[in-house]
Amino acid sequence: MRYPSLHILTVDDQAGVRCLLDAIVREEGHISYLASNGMEAVEMVKIIRPHLIFMDIRMPVMDGTKALEKIKELGYKFDVVIMTAFTENDVIDRAHKNGVIKCIIKPFDVEDIREVLREVAQKKYSQVSAL
Repeated sequence: MRYPSLHILTVDDQAGVRCLLDAIVREEGHISYLASNGMEAVEMVKIIRPHLIFMDIRMPVMDGTKALEKIKELGYKFDVVIMTAFTENDVIDRAHKNGVIKCIIKPFDVEDIREVLREVAQKKYSQVSAL
C-alpha cells in the first residue's frame, strides 16, 4: 500500500550518507531535505517541519544530540531516527529522551531505512485516517 508523501530531513556530515538516504527517501515516494550539521537541521526544522528526521550523532558545528535538544526546546514534535557508528549508551539514552524512535548503527542496511520509512508513513496515515 502506498501512503501519502512525508517530509524527511536527513542530517549527516558525510555527503555520501546524505546522498544515499536522499535516494532512498525519494525512491520510497517521499520529499527529501538535507542538512550537513545540527545547526542547519535546527534552522531547517523551523521552515519545513518534517515528519521524520534521520540524525547523525557525531558532526562538526553542532552534534545531533545538541540539535535534538534545541529542536525539543522549540516545541517541535516528530519522529527521529539517530544514526551512529558509535554505540555509547549515554549518547543513545540522551537521544531517546529527545524523541528518538530508533537507533541505527552505521554502516546500516538500506532495507532498515526503507522499513523505518514505511512504519512512519503507516503511522502518520493511520493518525490522519482516524480523524
